[in-house]
Parts: sequence; structure tokens; C-alpha cells
Amino acid sequence: MAEPAGRPLVLGVSGASGQIYAVRAVKHLLTAGLRVDLVVSRAAYTVWQAELGLRLPSVPAQQAEFWRQQCGVETGHLICHPWGAIEASIASGSYRTLGMVVMPCSMGTVAKLAAGLSGDLLERAADVHLKEGRPLVLVPRETPFSLIHLRNLTALAEAGVRIVPAIPAWYHQPQTIDDLVDFVIARAFDQLDLDCVPLRRWV
Repeated sequence: MAEPAGRPLVLGVSGASGQIYAVRAVKHLLTAGLRVDLVVSRAAYTVWQAELGLRLPSVPAQQAEFWRQQCGVETGHLICHPWGAIEASIASGSYRTLGMVVMPCSMGTVAKLAAGLSGDLLERAADVHLKEGRPLVLVPRETPFSLIHLRNLTALAEAGVRIVPAIPAWYHQPQTIDDLVDFVIARAFDQLDLDCVPLRRWV
């Protein structure tokens, strides 16, 4: 198991394609007994409907139960925050965390973070991690990258953000889609020194 239950990990879910990354990430974090503060962007609600044919509840308690149903996990500590709740704990620099992962991360979110703009709670929480010098990991899910995308990603990398594109590998001999997804999640969590995803690593 990775970090013991203590400081939470903030997980941001933006409106990029690949919501399965978020589902599997929540599953592994909760299975490991970690505390998770989850915030879903407004656009992600539409993507959930388009990709999975499911309506993501907006009421925090109902959304937490929804995520647990999708993950099949009852353990761990999960708090869901509304995308517009800028008064939430994760919007403050005094709320101490293990770090934040945005997965999947849209290019719109990347652009706003690179420009220092925060129009919702996800962006504000990420900006807080930047200003506090805490770990911030982005998992962009886009292809191809335009020059603007690359410049924005470079600006964030120069500011200390870890960029982990959703690019799976095959050396661990994946057998299922979940195996491919879990590889990306494991590499993202590696940036926070969290080892809670079973993975056959390079030897």
C-alpha cells in the first residue's frame, strides 16, 4: 500500500475524452485506503453522457455514491466537490495535500492553467498547487498536439508541473483495456511516489 490515510490527494477530472482514466484512478486510490478530494469540471458531465451513456450526479453525496458504484469500492475516503464551489477546502493554500492529478486533462484546462486563469474549482485547486509548490500532475488526452498545445504544456513543465500524456506501453504485456489504462495511471501516480496500482514494471 502507498501513503497511509492522512493528507488527501486531489483528483481533478476535466472534460477530455477518456473518463475511464478517472474511474480506474478512483478505484485504485480508494482500494488503497487513501483520502481523495474529487472535483469534476462542468464539461466532464457532458463527456460522461457521450462516452458512457451515464448521467453524472451533481449533488456531492450522490456523486460520491455514483463513483463508488462505478469503481465497485466501498473503502477509502471520498469527498466530491461541485465544480463551482470556489469556497471548498481544496481552493485554499492552507489545505495541505499530497498533491493533485488532473486526469484526463483537456487542452482547454491546460491553456487556462498556463495563463494563470481559474474559472472553476478544478482550475483554482490546480493553481493553488502551483503557487504552493506542491506536486501537480496533468494527464493530457489529445492528439495531435498543436504548437499552441505544446507551448502551453512547456510553460507548465517549466513551472514544475509533471506532464504524463495518456500513452500506454506494451512491455508489461497488457491483456485488457484496463491494463492499458492502469499503466498510464500508475505512471501518473509515480510522480507523487504513490504505488497503489498493480503493474508489471520494466526489469
